[in-house]
Amino acid sequence: MNELLAKEKIKEFLLEDIGTGDLTVSSIFSKDAQGSGEFIAKSDGIICGLKIPAMVYELLKDAEFTPLVSEGQQVYKGDVLGHAKGKIQILLTGERVALNLMQRMSGIATKTAEAITRLDDPTIQVCDTRKSVPYLRLFDKYAVKVGGGKNHRFGLYDGVMLKDNHLSYAGGLKEAVEKVRNAQGHMVKIEVEVETKEQLREAIAAKADIIMFDNRTPAEIKEWRKIVPKSILVEVSGGITIKTIHQFKGCGVDFISMGELMHSVKAFDISFLDTMSEKRYK
Repeated sequence: MNELLAKEKIKEFLLEDIGTGDLTVSSIFSKDAQGSGEFIAKSDGIICGLKIPAMVYELLKDAEFTPLVSEGQQVYKGDVLGHAKGKIQILLTGERVALNLMQRMSGIATKTAEAITRLDDPTIQVCDTRKSVPYLRLFDKYAVKVGGGKNHRFGLYDGVMLKDNHLSYAGGLKEAVEKVRNAQGHMVKIEVEVETKEQLREAIAAKADIIMFDNRTPAEIKEWRKIVPKSILVEVSGGITIKTIHQFKGCGVDFISMGELMHSVKAFDISFLDTMSEKRYK
């Protein structure tokens, strides 16, 4: 993860939350009051985002975070993930932003790991998509990697993907591929999304680098894959979920991309508690 960019985004998140100041902590605690607390897992899963609390407290100053587990580690309910200490005002003011990001990232990492386990096919790489919440893509895609998945393109700037509307406006698949190839350098790969066998044959003839089968059944995928030369990578996408991914085991493709990894994630439950809190022992 690009930590410089991450810190810039976290700074914006803190400004959104804090505004002109934390009315609660400034009313209760003196500026110099010291305290400590622990980040505790409230469920089982893959932990991700252990650098986030450290970044939060570095930006706010006068508090620090020490992780007690490793990034990407399987953790269990009750595990202490890390220890924070410093000025109480800072610990509590930064708590929510740190938790929000860690919970989301750990949820994504956990879901990604589950998808890979359910697919049970090491010949196929599970990937994310661009279906992420604005401003969170950096964190979301990092979490997919921590969970064992692969990143698709980060945005419109680092890969070409020709979808139905591109092909329609350009006058056809062949025309679209030719225009991109003439406009871009040899380092840029061209991926084409196909929905019919006719489009598939066109994409092969146009020598696309990657062909995506959109919304195809496992049986159709196996049939279509036989047509594609080994020199062209094959991706499948469209409606594939945690519940259905096992059906695609052995279908012969190189990648499965899933929007569900990021757009429908359930936050991993994490709490930040004062080290003396009675809630820790319940």
